[in-house]
Amino acid sequence: MNPAPPQTQSATGRYNKNLRIVFGLTFTYFLVEVVVGYWTNSLALLSDAAHMLTDVIGLALALFANWMSRRPITARRSFGFYRLEILSAFVNALILIGISLYILVEAYGRFRNPPTVDSSNMTLVAFVGLLINVLGIYLLRQGAKDSLNVKGAFLEVVSDLLSSVGVIAAGLIMTYTGWYYADPLFSAIIGLFILPRTLKLMMESVNILLQGTPDDLDVAVVEQTINAVSGFSNAHDLHIWTLTSGIVVMSGHVVADASLTTTDLTARLETVAGQLNARFNINHIALQPERAGQCTNSLTTL
Repeated sequence: MNPAPPQTQSATGRYNKNLRIVFGLTFTYFLVEVVVGYWTNSLALLSDAAHMLTDVIGLALALFANWMSRRPITARRSFGFYRLEILSAFVNALILIGISLYILVEAYGRFRNPPTVDSSNMTLVAFVGLLINVLGIYLLRQGAKDSLNVKGAFLEVVSDLLSSVGVIAAGLIMTYTGWYYADPLFSAIIGLFILPRTLKLMMESVNILLQGTPDDLDVAVVEQTINAVSGFSNAHDLHIWTLTSGIVVMSGHVVADASLTTTDLTARLETVAGQLNARFNINHIALQPERAGQCTNSLTTL
């Protein structure tokens, strides 16, 4: 079986249009937040803008990685550029961690000396951002279930939505009470909320880059599925990893009964491929049959 063909579409590719729409809305709103944040002297609004910048970068990386992943497979790159989607998710997580730490440091400074903030305009802009984030969540919610790259963008939009809620709350408190500590307080909450989700995204992307077995897949069950096929036994040396979101790859060995002809072997390998794809969504399978009694270094090649 050959590597995934060029026309194989990653999970991110199916949501490319929605990613473009969310990118356009996010980038436009990011510019508005920066301008109004400086105008109103609101750290909460500027921290939300900084968080929005990570969305812009993350969505741009997701779109670029998706575009690259559709480039043709070559002899030099037998799996094409699919891994770029995972790399973009990893870089996105790194940027988000940096932004979170920056927000926390700035919030600490403002706790010591809280400035006056134009809370009414700050609240109005944050409300517009809330509406944009709701639309972004609607557009990306399905893709987040299938693609780690889209999931990264989705989690950022969710975080932005909660950030907007925090900015609105801080703005209302400052407008009606004049308590300007609300600005750094909600900024710190935003920063602390971002970190654990970002770390989880980073660990998921690292697991894929290290070719770890997908979390929702049990290798022992895969072995049992292969061994259950008539004429096959002792499936071993199985390696299962995620190439990119939506594309799972497997290689391994299985002992084939000596009575099986080459035609029988081919039919059973096709049966295994069909079952593994249907049950575990494994897209590309390289399973090497060994004749019973042979050493693993003397394999029958189909």
